[in-house]
Amino acid sequence: MSHSLHDLGLVPFFTQQLADIDLMQERLGRVSAVQRSKMTVLCESTEHVVELSSILLQATAVERPTVGDWVVLDTSLSKIEQVLERKSLFKRLGAGNHQEIQAIAANIDILFIVTSCNEEFKESRLERYLALCAEAGAMPVIVLTKADLSDDVDSYVRRARSTQAGIAVEITNTLDPATLDGIRSWIGKTTTVALVGSSGVGKSTLLNSLAGESLTATGGIREQDKKGRHTTTHRELHILPTGGLLIDVPGMRELKVADIEGSLGTVFDDIETLARQCQFSDCQHDTEPGCAVQQAVEDNRLDGRRLLNYKKLLRENAVANASLAEKRAQDRGFAKVVKQGKKIKQMKGEH
Repeated sequence: MSHSLHDLGLVPFFTQQLADIDLMQERLGRVSAVQRSKMTVLCESTEHVVELSSILLQATAVERPTVGDWVVLDTSLSKIEQVLERKSLFKRLGAGNHQEIQAIAANIDILFIVTSCNEEFKESRLERYLALCAEAGAMPVIVLTKADLSDDVDSYVRRARSTQAGIAVEITNTLDPATLDGIRSWIGKTTTVALVGSSGVGKSTLLNSLAGESLTATGGIREQDKKGRHTTTHRELHILPTGGLLIDVPGMRELKVADIEGSLGTVFDDIETLARQCQFSDCQHDTEPGCAVQQAVEDNRLDGRRLLNYKKLLRENAVANASLAEKRAQDRGFAKVVKQGKKIKQMKGEH
């Protein structure tokens, strides 16, 4: 398939970063897939499988290129030598014991947060995605799938809308292709959207429907434990036939947060507005007298589950930020020791 840089989503935000757009034209491209040490980069009508330059290999995980990044290749078109400034970045704290921020997808305009109209639907998980989306700098849209399998779709719509004021919600039904029109209306010619959500909620089905062909295998949710089957195994950027680009992100069991304190107010604006009415400025919204937040819970103006999730995300974020700060301090200390060791070795060599 022949594609231009415009088809890949090139807009002035990126071209303005280049000193000579004509010179860079053949070396400018967008990362479409990342698999271990190799990356696939789409350039003007060409595709290259490349490696990172020695400088980028030494960069932190979040600084290295990820799917959606605009990059400049070296003259041999075999290595990435520059990553352009990002206009958005969806990231998370590494799973397990990896205390490092991981870049998931870059330069996203719209994040489709996909969930299904069944037991998989969880407001707390949606709020977690919404907080990460606000931190990323993208626009969120909640997509409800498998509407044809539910007897009460309206209740799922109400619950989805309760997760963030003004959140857009789209409904899809695999039996009715017309339900995709609402989703397509969000995707312009240079718009990049990403699909995120748990395994088995219908992301791959949605991707294939938007692409008009089978780009990835589809699975479902296992009936015995309601857990999703992984069908997408790696992140990949797809050019849609009607224009626009779509990044499919594998389902993530662990969706850890970090550096989101500035974004929680976007998702939990109702709670933070109430908090400003509390008697004490440092109110923890537990048993303190004059707590406007707890009063709202008692009056059924605020869902107690929502407050608990807000507190949980605050705690997780604080712990993650402390761990990251400690790791950064250790890394700086190690770098200083290495530098001193080199200096001593150099001085000995001079005598």
